[in-house]
Amino acid sequence: MNSEIRGADLTRRGFLAVGTGTLAAIALASCTAPPRYVTPTGAPVQQAELARGGTGRVTSIDMVASPTQIDLAGTVANTWSFGSVPAPTIRLTAGDTLRANVRNRLAADTSVHWHGLALRNDMDGVPGATQAPIGAGEDFTYEFIAAHPGTYWFHPHVGPQLDRGLYGALIVDDPNEPLGYDDEWVVILDDWLDGVTGTPDEVLEELRGGMAGMMGDGGGRMMMGARSDLLGGDAGDVSYPHYLINGRLPADPETFTSAPGRRVRIRIINAGSDTAFRVALGGHRLTVTHSDGFPVNSLDTDAILIGMGERYDALVTLGDGAFPLVAAAEGKGETALAIVRTGSGETPRATATVRELTGSVLTAGDLTADASVVLPERAVDRELTARLSGSMMAYDWAINGRRFDPAEPLAGALAVTQGERVRLRIENTTQMWHPFHLHGHTYQHSGSGPRKDTSIVLPRRSLTVDFDADNPGLWAAHCHNIYHAEAGMMTILGYQAA
Repeated sequence: MNSEIRGADLTRRGFLAVGTGTLAAIALASCTAPPRYVTPTGAPVQQAELARGGTGRVTSIDMVASPTQIDLAGTVANTWSFGSVPAPTIRLTAGDTLRANVRNRLAADTSVHWHGLALRNDMDGVPGATQAPIGAGEDFTYEFIAAHPGTYWFHPHVGPQLDRGLYGALIVDDPNEPLGYDDEWVVILDDWLDGVTGTPDEVLEELRGGMAGMMGDGGGRMMMGARSDLLGGDAGDVSYPHYLINGRLPADPETFTSAPGRRVRIRIINAGSDTAFRVALGGHRLTVTHSDGFPVNSLDTDAILIGMGERYDALVTLGDGAFPLVAAAEGKGETALAIVRTGSGETPRATATVRELTGSVLTAGDLTADASVVLPERAVDRELTARLSGSMMAYDWAINGRRFDPAEPLAGALAVTQGERVRLRIENTTQMWHPFHLHGHTYQHSGSGPRKDTSIVLPRRSLTVDFDADNPGLWAAHCHNIYHAEAGMMTILGYQAA
C-alpha cells in the first residue's frame, strides 16, 4: 500500500462519520499542494514495529463489546461493556505481543484505543485515521508489540462511548522490575451516569447547546458551580449521580484484603470523562513511583490529583485495621470509596473523614523523571503550539482556532518529520482546565519533569513538553474530557511523508 496520503486522495463520500474517532486521512485542498502524510499501514509504520523487536511471546484474548447491566448498589443500569465494568485486566510483559480479538455485538460502531501505549499506528483504534470502525456485528483483531512497561488502559474512540462501561486496565510488566512490593492493586476511577440519568449521547447533545441554551431551563445534566482551587476554577461540565471505584459505589465498596506491614503497589487509573479525582488512603502516606507508566523520582504525599486519562503508581506499607481509599470528585462535592482491610476493625463508612485529603496533594508538576527515562539532551528541531480555546457559554472548544471537523480532519494538523526532537507548547486560553492527551508518544515536561502522555493544563496557563518523533503515522491529540473533544478540542499530529 502507498505509504503516503495527500489531501485530494480521499473524498467526502468516502469519509467515515463516527464522532471523535472520525479522523479520516484527508487534508484541505487548496491552491498549494497539501502536505503528504505517512499512512497508518505504510512502510514507515511497519519498519517502526519491526524495530521494536519483541520477545516473540503472544498473549491472545477475546473481547466482546455488548449491551449489559451494571448493579450499582441495588440499582440496575443499562450500559455497554466488555463483559464486566471494568473489563478484566489485560496483562503481559514488555516486549510481548498482544493479540486482541474484538467482537462488536453492539448496535453501533466501536473501536478499542490502547491509551498511553507507543504502539504501531494502525492498531491505535482511532476510526477514520488508523482503521475503519468496527461495525455492528463485525470483528477486528488488534495485534501489536507492547514495548514499554507501565500502567495503561483501553477504551473506545468513537463518539462519547468512553462515558459508558467499555474500559479496563492494561498492565505491561517490567521483566527487570526494580521496585520491591508484596501485593498489587489496580484501582480504576470513574464518573457514572449511563443508564441512570441518561446516555452519554444525550449529555453531549445537551452540552452542545452551551450554557446560554441552559439559562432558565431549571434542570439538565450540565453542572453549575463546581469549583476547585487545584484546578484553577471551574471543575467540570457534567453533573454525575455516581462516582465509582472498580465499578462499585460507596454503598457497596470493593475490599482489598492484605496483611499489616505488607507493601502494596497501587496502580490508579482515571477512566472518568469529566472528573478529576483527589485520591488518598486513610491513615497512610503514598509514595508515588510512576506517572502514566513511566518511573519518576519517588515522592511521598498525602493525596494525588489525577485528571481524566492519567495514571499514577504508588507504594504504601499497610497498617493494621480497615482503611478507606477515597477518591474525591474534585470540586464536585462527592466521593468514591473502596476499603483496604488488613485486620479487625469497623468498616469505614462512605462519609468517613479522611484527613489526608486536605494534606499535601501531589500533581504532575511536583515530579521529576527518573534518570532511566530522561530524554537525552539534543537540539530541538521543531516547535509546535496547540492553543486550546472555547467556553462553556457556547461550548465551542477548539485547538489553534479550529474546531475539529470530521470532514477535514487534517486541516490544521500538527506536522512533524520522523527523527525530529519536537517541542510542543500547549497553551490554555480558556477559563477551564483540560487534560491534554497525545496518542502514540510519551513526552517529557520541561525542566526535567515527568514523562507522560496525558497532562492537566490549568486555565490561562501553558505547558511545554518535548518528545522524539519516533513513531510514524497519524496520531490524535485532544482534550481527554470526552465532551470537550467531541465538541471540537482535538487535532492530529501527522508525520510528513519522505
